[in-house]
Amino acid sequence: MKIVAIVLFVLMYMCLIALPKRRAYVALITAGIFLILGILPFKELPTAIDWNVLLMILGTLLLVDYFTESKMPNFIADKLLDIAPNVMWVTILMSLFSGIISAFIDNVATLLMVAPVGLAVCKKLKINPVPMIISIAVSSNLQGAATLVGDTTSIMLASYAGMDFNDFFWMNGKPGIFFAVELGAIVTVPIMMILFRKDKEKVESTEKTVVTDYVPSIMMIAHVVLLVIASFIPDKPEITNGVICMACGIIGIIWEYAKDKDKDRAVNVIKNLDYDTLLLLTGLFAVIAGITEVGVIDDLASFIASVGGTNILLLYTIVVWGSMLISAFIDNIPYVATMLPVLQGVTLAMGIEPYLLYFGLLCGATLGGNITPVGASCNIAGVGMLRKEGHEVSFKDFMRIGVPFTLAATLTAYIYLWIFWR
Repeated sequence: MKIVAIVLFVLMYMCLIALPKRRAYVALITAGIFLILGILPFKELPTAIDWNVLLMILGTLLLVDYFTESKMPNFIADKLLDIAPNVMWVTILMSLFSGIISAFIDNVATLLMVAPVGLAVCKKLKINPVPMIISIAVSSNLQGAATLVGDTTSIMLASYAGMDFNDFFWMNGKPGIFFAVELGAIVTVPIMMILFRKDKEKVESTEKTVVTDYVPSIMMIAHVVLLVIASFIPDKPEITNGVICMACGIIGIIWEYAKDKDKDRAVNVIKNLDYDTLLLLTGLFAVIAGITEVGVIDDLASFIASVGGTNILLLYTIVVWGSMLISAFIDNIPYVATMLPVLQGVTLAMGIEPYLLYFGLLCGATLGGNITPVGASCNIAGVGMLRKEGHEVSFKDFMRIGVPFTLAATLTAYIYLWIFWR
């Protein structure tokens, strides 16, 4: 059954690459086959799906439509155009802006809030939005590992290793993983300067935007603040962030309806949501749970540990770069959950502290999702927004930006962590 699961998984990815407009159907059909064959038992399906992520995307999308219509993204775009000398620097600033936010709230929520601003910028400049939105997505993924509250994998590591918020900045007398991630982010700037070196057109905004409704922006800020506050609550339900986003989205719809009494407008917002992205994620969650169920991820973890042996540099190298490659295709949450006890056992046997390998695992697994458009929920949401705007993103389009971005950031973090934590 394990071989069948692997073959189906590989075929699914081949179809995802070959059929970009049918990705949701491909993932759902594969998930259906997994259920029929018993690779994923039906009783495991409800827990296999990450309802928290789906609710976060759904709730934020409800707000995004009103947020965009309020002209606030255009207003922020005007401000960015005032300080950026050309198109290249607009893209870089948008990328860094999303990264800073993503260090403190979930990267999917960050993407869904920042991307409308990027789209508004591109519409004003009449340029292709694909490179900018991809840059926003990969930057959001990168910064998720910077703090305890930035990503689910960071929370998992902190819980397993008994770390608190400050340990990500300074731990055991050494600078923490936060600085490894930030150095990686800095290194991506020259990478983007090379990637977008031809985008030297001057930018300016002659027409100043007037915001028509501040309530959607207030709701956006409120839901960011609530997500940050919730991240510090111990032992909260896993679905907490999703409930927060849904509540803010529903309140936003109620407000807009009460203000305009336009029932058709509210119906159209719900009707025009990006259901393809939600269905694609649902299918992928089920497929990943299936290959986890049959032991594929356990095998990968054991293989990495066995190949590394007792050579700490070799083991560290394999953990970082192996995790990066694996997370390009497999959800990093079950992978990190599996690897943490494996690495603890290996380091105990070697008589060394586990933090070098823990941090290497987190960096590799978090950054690896940036390689492909379906490697992380954030990427899927970004590609979905572009599709809604009429832009199809191929694997090649995404990887042109994602691969050099990932390699540069991972290499920087890899060197930094070895210097301070070996």
